[in-house]
Amino acid sequence: MDFSSYEHFTFDRSGRILTVTFNRPEHLSAVSGRMHRELGHLFVDIAHDPDSDIIVLTGAGRAFSAGGDFDLLLEQNAHPHILHAAVRESKQAIFAFLDCHKPIIGRINGDAIGLGATLALLCDISIAVDTARFGDPHVKVGLTAGDGGAVIWPQLIGFARAKQYLFSGDLLKAPEAAAMGLINFSVTADELDARVGEWAAKLAALPQLALRTTKTLTNMELKRIAHASMDAGMAYESMTMISSDLREAVNAMQERRKPILTGQ
Repeated sequence: MDFSSYEHFTFDRSGRILTVTFNRPEHLSAVSGRMHRELGHLFVDIAHDPDSDIIVLTGAGRAFSAGGDFDLLLEQNAHPHILHAAVRESKQAIFAFLDCHKPIIGRINGDAIGLGATLALLCDISIAVDTARFGDPHVKVGLTAGDGGAVIWPQLIGFARAKQYLFSGDLLKAPEAAAMGLINFSVTADELDARVGEWAAKLAALPQLALRTTKTLTNMELKRIAHASMDAGMAYESMTMISSDLREAVNAMQERRKPILTGQ
């Protein structure tokens, strides 16, 4: 598979293990418009890559992914046609992620926020450095958590805790996330690559047809939930994406002040 058209992802091979890296380190790998478009077909291309069996998903620099880029949010707020395209891309990315039959290991090298957290938590095995933080602050910036957060968080930690974190946008460190079952492992920075390599090698050594079909079977209920809720979730998120609260929340964060929110 030729991945040369990708601008904001890099691809490295070690045998039949393919490492895919979010690559906007200067922006904590926050998702820009181009990156969002690439996400829309990334996991389809990965699934069809004939030279890989195991995928490692990680970030460059200090973060896994800081979620949506503020400039992109304001652009979507101002231009409906950009928002409509982003809705399609979001659904394509989430559904293709769940449809990908190859095991995906999350190498969570730093903070995973918003959409970044959703993608980290959708990984089949998630291994995070112990300084990484997880959170979904959609509500904090005036948005519905419609692009996958409301799908995956309740499945991992139950409805009560999921609501606690989705409503508040509070961040939790990797050791706490591992203790409550949000991720598989929390490790030190020195241990991260060894643990990821261990799991990649372990999965690569297994009978791949059995592994892939077991993943597909295990994901069936999660796919059913995603397909049942993503249309409504993205419709609600689109509704809040054009709100004055979103503009005020983003502007306040950029100006480092407390937002004045009106519920509109």
